[in-house]
Amino acid sequence: MLSLLRFGIIVSFLFSFLALSFLVLKTFSFGKKPLYAKPRCNAKKGIFYAFGRGLLPWEKESSGKHLPSYFAGIFYHAGVFTSLFYLLALIFSLELSVLSISILRLLLILGSMGGLILLLKRILLPHIRRISCPDDFAANIIVDLFLISALVHTYSARVTPLYFMLAMVMFLYIPVGKIRHCFFFFYTRILFGLFYGRRGVLPPKAHKT
Repeated sequence: MLSLLRFGIIVSFLFSFLALSFLVLKTFSFGKKPLYAKPRCNAKKGIFYAFGRGLLPWEKESSGKHLPSYFAGIFYHAGVFTSLFYLLALIFSLELSVLSISILRLLLILGSMGGLILLLKRILLPHIRRISCPDDFAANIIVDLFLISALVHTYSARVTPLYFMLAMVMFLYIPVGKIRHCFFFFYTRILFGLFYGRRGVLPPKAHKT
């Protein structure tokens, strides 16, 4: 049973990875506009900013005004990557120390709380609920269940089948739902940093008063 589920996870992961890779390659089919202006700065500086200081809340107007949601999102995504790491350890039978498990549990608890808070916010706040689509709710619920099942698994291996099945559902859903932003995040931030770094817009320069 577990061997079959492990195989299913590997297959669903490969499907998800290939589908996402196809979507990335598809963007190249639209062509690339020529850049006529001469570079004003090193584009690499823009990439470093995009993955560094540019992620801080005070560098983004919306995040700076909604700090609770910002930190809930940080914990949520940290929980997702923690759960994926834990899943990888189980698939390849890697032994984790007691300290590692304790850290995993903490991150999974924070991630689960962050996901549930964001879900409740989407349900309870009318202005957010009005602009939400079914995919918003489905993606959140699937990931929340994935995180919670991982957390429960750290206490009881009896939920292994459920945890593995939820992992397969999530992998199969990623290419067709909004969860794929976790994959495209890195790709889009690189393009963002390259373009505006080349133009000398990023990193922003301090204005003298």
